[in-house]
Amino acid sequence: MKIIKYFFEFIIISLLFLIYKILGLKISSFISGKLFEFFGPLFRSKQIIKSNIQRAIPQINLQEMNNIKDSMWNNYGRTLSEYMFLKNFRNKKLKSNIQLEGGEILEQIKNEKTPVIFVSGHFSNFELMAMQIEKSGVNLAAIYRPLNNIFLNVLMERIRKKYICKNQIKKGAGGVRQLLKLYKKGYSIALMIDQRVSEGTKSKFFNENAFTTTIPAQFIKKFDCKVVPIYIERFNNINFKIKVEKPIEFSKDSSTEKITRDLNIWLEKMILKDPGKWIWSHNRWK
Repeated sequence: MKIIKYFFEFIIISLLFLIYKILGLKISSFISGKLFEFFGPLFRSKQIIKSNIQRAIPQINLQEMNNIKDSMWNNYGRTLSEYMFLKNFRNKKLKSNIQLEGGEILEQIKNEKTPVIFVSGHFSNFELMAMQIEKSGVNLAAIYRPLNNIFLNVLMERIRKKYICKNQIKKGAGGVRQLLKLYKKGYSIALMIDQRVSEGTKSKFFNENAFTTTIPAQFIKKFDCKVVPIYIERFNNINFKIKVEKPIEFSKDSSTEKITRDLNIWLEKMILKDPGKWIWSHNRWK
């Protein structure tokens, strides 16, 4: 039954992509955002989203919570439509839609040819961050989680490899081995640290334990590498500001737990900057 369900999802998304391409970025982003605001809550657990928001913002009132949920679904929809315009974001056509702060840091990483670990979360249109890093000339490998829908996953992998980052590494033990090989060849690594992982460690995240990736900590302790946080904001609907922060130099003697917790603290601050632009629908504390 799942195969049939996945196939129909693939057909629907493919048709939407075709419509988006015809309508153009501005109109399709608006329409897709509204569609997700209406239909999103019908397909994802409202209780999980409510519980997650309350964990992070205990004193939140009902109106603020509803605003965050609406904004999250709207951003979800806009991001989906923007996959059809990644080519234009990458080339000069939509260059003015992305503002970059910290470009000199990327330039330094490129010139020094010493790989780093870029860390971020699923903020706004998160795909644009790895794209911008690679566009800047930094050799990059990005970790991703394959979609459950096998039909859509083939499509999305093709889009990501073509327009976002050529080296897409599947999460998991096999992926870590690939990362090690690429890192030793001078490739920096980009990964999202806000996903629940089974192979990680339990670390405090908004004051509750959550399984968190230890890949940054492993690479720091093995290679003494720097960690570079990167954040993206959406503004005026289809415009973005990417901020590359100064590298963090952890001591090799720091414990895996301390490094992981420190990165979670950074992640919490970024989420609270604009909670409506983070994905609350995943069961992060499962």
